[in-house]
This record gives sequence, structure tokens and C-alpha cells, in this order.
Amino acid sequence: MKDENFLKANNARSFWHPMTSPADSHKSPPAIITGGEGVRIRDIDGHEVVDAVGGLWNVNLGYSCQPIKDAIAAQLDRLPYYSTFRGTSNDAVIELAEELRAFFAPDGLTRAFFTSGGSDSVETALRLARQYHKIRGEAGRVKFLSLKKGYHGTHFGGASVNGNANFRTMYEPLLPGCHHVSAPYTYRNPFNESDPARLAQLCLAALEDEIAFQGAGTIAAFIMEPILGAGGVIPPHPSFMPGVAAICRKNGILLIADEVITAFGRTGAWTGSRLWGVQPDFACTAKAITNAYFPFGALMIGEAVAEVFEKDETGKAAIGHGYTYSGHPVGAAAALACLAETRRLKVNENAAARGTELHQGLLALQTRHAVIGDVRGGHGLMCALELVADRASKKPADKAVPGKVQAVAYQAGAMVRVSGPNIILSPPLVLSSADVGVILSALDAGLSEVG
Repeated sequence: MKDENFLKANNARSFWHPMTSPADSHKSPPAIITGGEGVRIRDIDGHEVVDAVGGLWNVNLGYSCQPIKDAIAAQLDRLPYYSTFRGTSNDAVIELAEELRAFFAPDGLTRAFFTSGGSDSVETALRLARQYHKIRGEAGRVKFLSLKKGYHGTHFGGASVNGNANFRTMYEPLLPGCHHVSAPYTYRNPFNESDPARLAQLCLAALEDEIAFQGAGTIAAFIMEPILGAGGVIPPHPSFMPGVAAICRKNGILLIADEVITAFGRTGAWTGSRLWGVQPDFACTAKAITNAYFPFGALMIGEAVAEVFEKDETGKAAIGHGYTYSGHPVGAAAALACLAETRRLKVNENAAARGTELHQGLLALQTRHAVIGDVRGGHGLMCALELVADRASKKPADKAVPGKVQAVAYQAGAMVRVSGPNIILSPPLVLSSADVGVILSALDAGLSEVG
């Protein structure tokens, strides 16, 4: 490794960081992470903290999962790569597809299309949704509906269904035919409704109104996160996603569950769809599928959709879509090992228990820090604090405030994530109660600084 001074001096000189301006990396140099073990990461100065971000929602098993490392090394020795385009396959990806078929069986998902990550999985779902309707003779179904505040990656398709202007404005015009409806965001919503159950019904009514306005026969699919993640950890009322599924079924619209964050135990259930008792037509997965040790993803496909493709006799079912690294054997080997460890450790159960502790601790912090306007969580290890300048008016905190909380918390022992006025927490699912205490103590220090 190059010496410390070289790395610090050249971080922003040669590459641009995602999700920030190039100038910001010069003005505010990032923490340079050089090591990780368990749920902790270590920076170039030797400072060690609990990673309450979990990499980027994806290091569910922490940084020391030896079975995944061993599987990657063994696969590199045996077959480091081969294409899965027409005519060839590999043993690891076939085995993985069968394991995922079993894992997602309760969700009604029985086929896998492999990708290189979450944005790829979303793009694949959007494409196959349109193709599904064309095979069935409804070529006019090309539009997509999604939720405001939702996040679905950074490809043009994903950006088009994203419900946050930060990921859209500078890249417009985007994909036509993408329309957004209000999310069941209890703290802030256009209905001024604070009751989650009532709000869910108002949002469902708005969805039905939008479908009627657009014309059901023009809509291919509705895409949603079971719990909105990057938009600020917004869990809907339990009635919401089942209500969406019923509306979609009634109108012949496919339901795409964006499970890139919520699959594999983060919510306390094995999938976000299962948490709400819904069987979607597609589920986009990535992130924790390999514990982030290899870029990999999978679009899981429902049985009814699969049958339309597999029984087609019109010639329209040939999939003109794929990625060079679709079904990469090293990624497949990593995913197999990761899935085995995920099940063995029952990380969903730990996520539920530690998530409850974390959520309760955040609620206690709210009683001491007026800057906390809203605490969201209660479903596994997905939590957020929304910071405000004034609780009564809900005026968002000054833009600098969340960054100050993050900086102080980092020095006090925990890496947390800032997204707008929100402090987002998505730690590894192997977190201990003691680790939860460290996160809460570090946040307390950061909140005290701005209070």
C-alpha cells in the first residue's frame, strides 16, 4: 500500500466519488478506510469504529466472513470466468439458481436472471415487464408507476422511476411514461395525515386515481421498495403493500418489489415482501447476496410471469438483454457461501432483536435532543433520524447539521450515513447489543454537539 501522505494527497486527484460533487472531495477529504473486521472498520489513521452503515446496506455478515472469502478463492482457482450467454453456463450459477429458487419460494419467485448489481436488477425488471405484456399481446402497456421518495438505482430506467429529484434533475429528460404517487410517509405527506393506517388508504386511493387517469391498459408495472431505504427509511403501514398488490392484480399491472436492500434478512423477515405477506411478480436483489464481497445481483421472477415467457410460441420471448458478467461463476460461488452463512446464523432473527434495541434507543435520544423531529424504524436493522430546526413546524435542519452529527459520531466510535436531513442506520446483521450501545453513544455525542 502507498504511504499515508500519498493516499491523502491523491484521493480526489485521479477519480470522482459517486453521489457527491468532484469539488467536495477536495474541500472535504473522505475517510480512507483501510481495514475491516467483524462489524468494525479502520481508517488510514488507525481510528476504528462500528460501521453503522453496513458498507452501503450490504455487508450483512460483517467484514470477516471466511466461508465467502474461501469460496471466492476456490472458484478463482477453478474457473475465474465464463459467459452465460446462449450456449454456455457454469456449475456454480446453476447451483445458485436452485438455492435461490428454494429461498424465494414463499415469495412465489421461482426463476433467476443474474446481474452485476441492484441498478442492473431494476433495469432488467423494467425491460422484462414490458416484454411480458408484448408477449401477451398488450403492447400498449409501457408505463411505470412508482412512489415519491423511492430509490431504484442509477441507470436511466431506475433514475426515471426514482422518486427523488436529486437523482433525476441533472439527467433529464429521462424515460417517458414514468409517473409517481405519494408514499405513505407519515411525518410529511400532502394529506396532512398523521395516522399511518389512514394515510395508507389515502395513498392507495391516489394510486387508483392515477391508474384511472393514465389508463390501466397503458401501465406495465408498479415498482416499490417494501420499506423505502435511501429516501429516509420509510416503513409503510402493514396494509399498504398488500393493498398495492391487490390494485395491481385487479388492473393487470405487474408488481416489482425492489428488494435490493430488504432481501436476506434486513427487515427481520427473510424478504421485505414476506414481511408484508405479498408475493410480487418480480423481486430485484443484489447488495447482501454476496455480503458485498463481489459485485452481483439477481432478478427473481414469479411463476406466472415465467410461464408466459417459457410457453410462448410467437417468438417474442427471446430475451435481448443481459450483462457480460451475468451469472459470473465467482459471484455465484460467493453468493452460495453467503446464502449458507446467512441461513446458518439466522441473521433475520438477530436483525429483529438488535433492530428493536436500536429503535428504542433512538426514541430515547429523541426525548433528549430537540433536533430529532422523527424516529423511523422498528422493522429490523433499518432506522433513521430526521433532523429539524423546529419540531412544531417540522422545518428541516440546516444542511450542515446532519454532517456535523456524522463527523462527531465518527470520532466517537460509529460511522453513520447522511441523506438530506436524515441520519440513516443500516449496520451489519451480526451486530451485538454492545455494538448497538456504541452507535447510540456516538450519536448522542453528535446530537449534543449540534444541540
